[in-house]
Amino acid sequence: MTDDDFLVNPEMLHSLYGHVPNLNEVRIRSVNLNWRGPTVTLRIDLPSFPGSAPQKWVDAGMDTVQCQFQFLAVENISLTAWDPPTVADVEMAPTGSERRMRVTVVGHGVELRFDCSESVRVSHVSAFKTEAEGADNGPHIFASKLDARRYTSLPATGCTAIPRLRPVRATSSTCTSTSAKTR
Repeated sequence: MTDDDFLVNPEMLHSLYGHVPNLNEVRIRSVNLNWRGPTVTLRIDLPSFPGSAPQKWVDAGMDTVQCQFQFLAVENISLTAWDPPTVADVEMAPTGSERRMRVTVVGHGVELRFDCSESVRVSHVSAFKTEAEGADNGPHIFASKLDARRYTSLPATGCTAIPRLRPVRATSSTCTSTSAKTR
């Protein structure tokens, strides 16, 4: 099986690359653990810029594509190394039981393993221009029309809540900022 087989919504990556890019030598920007699901969300820079990138991205001088992969029904998590900045290989392999798979993220500065559902969601696909020392905190141009309307910078990793029309008192489980920058 390929990574493409596990994505429930590969269309955006297909439209940019013609396929789902391999996940070798990707920069791991963040790892988000959430008790809901429970889920693990990886924010990563894909290993190459698409040859047929949208003209808007080319005109703006963007050079890197970033996205989030959300893994559902996570268990057996082991994070034994986290020393960013990290470059790693992300591997997904079926375990043969109940549509589950084993995910390993191993590379310089990171070692993460977990089991999860075979259904992986890709979101917040964007392009940005890499800044000094690989920073990604400049403007992002999002591929999805909805993300483009909602964000001009990085959304909070793992935050998929719809913005509320009136203020809400923040709690540890409430995502209140739709344009929070994460590094």
